[in-house]
Amino acid sequence: MNNKEFGEKLEVRTKVFAIQVIKLSGSLPQSNEFKVISYQITKSGTSIGANYREANRSRSKADFANKIKICEAEASETLYWLEILSDLKQINTDHGVVKEAKEILAIFTSIASKLKL
Repeated sequence: MNNKEFGEKLEVRTKVFAIQVIKLSGSLPQSNEFKVISYQITKSGTSIGANYREANRSRSKADFANKIKICEAEASETLYWLEILSDLKQINTDHGVVKEAKEILAIFTSIASKLKL
């Protein structure tokens, strides 16, 4: 698979992940505490794909690298909120969205490590 194909597949994958996060967020209790978590996880979980799409349309290598680092940070934050939800017994650690968050974080960590910053 070439870089263009990889990029297209990762764009789709991060978009599907965003939809999964939105659905999960909508299923959380409506207490004030969970509204905060819902907002945060929706924000970070959807930001990954949006920033990756921007990265693929970047104007320079530095812009691309910056957007990839943002994707990595947002993936890490999303995983943090998923861990909080797991600790609060709202989801299981074997939930598909947790597995996908870990894989997406690993992908962006790998891409970022290969960039010359």
